[in-house]
Amino acid sequence: MKKILLLLLLSTSPLFSQNTAGTCAILNKINSVIQQEHLKPKMVDDSLSVFVFDNLMNELDPSRNIFFKSEYEEMSSKYRLNLDNLILKNDCGFLNDITSKYIVGLKRTKELLEKLQSVPFDYSKKDTIRFYKKSFAFYLKKEDLEKVWRKKIRYQILDDIAESSENLDSLKANFTSIEAKSKKTILSNEICRISTLLETKTNQEENLYNFFCTYFDPHTAYFSDDSKSSFVASLSKEHLSLGMTVNLNEKNEIIVHEIDPKGPAYQTGQIKKGDQIISVSNHKETLQVSCASLESISTMILSEANKSLILTLKRNSGKNFDVYIEKQVMKDEENSVFSFIIGKESKIGYIKIPSFYADLDGNTRKGCADDVAREIIKLERDEIKGLVIDLIDNGGGSMEEAIRLAGMFVDYGPLSIVVDGKKNKSVINDPYRGMIYKGPIVVLINSNTASASEFFASIMQDYNRALLVGSNTLGKATMQTILSLDEEKNTDFLKITINKFYRVTGKSHQYVGVTPDVVLPEFYEDIYQKESDFPTAVKNDSLQPFLKYRPYFKRALIDKIAKNSTARLADNYFFNNIRKINQKIDQLINVPKSEIPMTLDAVFNQKKDISTLWTEINTFNDENNPLDVYNSTVNQYLLGTFPTDKTINQDQMDNLKTNPYLNEAVNIINEFNGISK
Repeated sequence: MKKILLLLLLSTSPLFSQNTAGTCAILNKINSVIQQEHLKPKMVDDSLSVFVFDNLMNELDPSRNIFFKSEYEEMSSKYRLNLDNLILKNDCGFLNDITSKYIVGLKRTKELLEKLQSVPFDYSKKDTIRFYKKSFAFYLKKEDLEKVWRKKIRYQILDDIAESSENLDSLKANFTSIEAKSKKTILSNEICRISTLLETKTNQEENLYNFFCTYFDPHTAYFSDDSKSSFVASLSKEHLSLGMTVNLNEKNEIIVHEIDPKGPAYQTGQIKKGDQIISVSNHKETLQVSCASLESISTMILSEANKSLILTLKRNSGKNFDVYIEKQVMKDEENSVFSFIIGKESKIGYIKIPSFYADLDGNTRKGCADDVAREIIKLERDEIKGLVIDLIDNGGGSMEEAIRLAGMFVDYGPLSIVVDGKKNKSVINDPYRGMIYKGPIVVLINSNTASASEFFASIMQDYNRALLVGSNTLGKATMQTILSLDEEKNTDFLKITINKFYRVTGKSHQYVGVTPDVVLPEFYEDIYQKESDFPTAVKNDSLQPFLKYRPYFKRALIDKIAKNSTARLADNYFFNNIRKINQKIDQLINVPKSEIPMTLDAVFNQKKDISTLWTEINTFNDENNPLDVYNSTVNQYLLGTFPTDKTINQDQMDNLKTNPYLNEAVNIINEFNGISK
């Protein structure tokens, strides 16, 4: 929760360099391609201008404490309804104007924060603070600048103090010394952050280009050569990696969480689990963790362009030390298909598909569909009686892989209807005759099941090939392709939405998602962002059905089993308590907050309420009897050959043993087999 709060309060980033002619040229190239190729192109008019301008302002000053109200109003009167005209005229001088005002705002803010370092804060003075979920009006006046920042820093200090101990009396008794340390740290980090924004030499027009793109739909985006490479790499289960994972500790420090013994971080012999990352350098730029944004640090670490990095680390509060690491191509275990068997008497196969990754470079057969086929062959050797396919948190990936995978479970027939920007319809047919597996299937889905995984799940549902269990999916039924904006230079690219998918029934899950046959709650389901939350998302519609297809099982059977499952879970302790906890999360995140007093007692109690809720979520366990989860005969043999995989394998098994969604999927398959006999 604190990470979300800090990002809302603090994130600002410069968007522009001075090459305004080049910027306009790229924007007009983007527009030209969009008008020709986009699924639903729109005019570049005042509506676009308002969308781009408002998003720029929100990006630059989300907390409304950099620009004065008068400065915003001046820019708004000049540009809010005029950016479209300026861009079409190749006049992007507005970037210089906005940049100069932004720099002025940053400089005066830095001067004020430096002044506040030596000014005492009066915590006895009565004051309140309110937090907003969405952007709010620019209100800052020159005479209120110090007052606004004093309030912000005062809250951050109280928040930091409240987090340092669970004993309020102890915090009050030692308030003076703790306050001095917190104030110094918070003001130093704020000054450092603003200095980083002022000193950055990186061209960041990408954000401007992307606001222009997302006016047309949320998934159309600009890619530089670097961002394109990173995106393509994300679709693969193998990519350049440091061979380690990091996370945030309770002090918002970045800590080395896990180290892969096969990776470059381990091979340095210098990095250990628990080390704190102080800074990251790509040899051109160094980011200090204490004052750079989490997003910029993440981008530097993950970027495919940064093939080597220098990490400055600290261990056990000792001296800082530098480690040079060259990335290696590694298999992403978290992005790879894996399988297990559930139960000894009635063996149920389980396959987790984290994403629809693909082999984009050749014919190495490393795609998701082929990997699933191999796992099914392994499971069938142990004579499984049913199959669970887990698409929970599967954000999609390659549509080609999703088509191939669906074809493996459908005997023959159409899979989907595709419509392009010119309203041309084409039918995607099953690429394979026959099925790789003929037994009963349950597909697990949730709010983060998106795009290619929704596509696959909808086909399995329409063919009555599987029973879907979980919560409503994200709602993305559009396809994008990547086009070069200049084939000679090949440095600027556009990921553009070109097609919309319809189900064989003529309906579409675009904007509304795929509804499971058995609806089960999940944590945070009311705060997950869905396709319908994007203001420019393509809306839902339907086609007149015209395809003939042959469902696998009778719908009446699917409905009967789904109804029995719903009745069985009506009084389920786990799922009913998720619903209750979700109501608390909704109150915390979505319900407008009342003002809270700026006192240690009030901030401590707020922090305690949040901490109690997270503890309730993180310690909440399923009361079902643990499932019997184990490896297939083939995978047991492979683990003997590759013992370094045993740790990950054991963690995967342990996580599944008390998984209530998997538990119900097993119950459904067992009931199905009982009815079918």
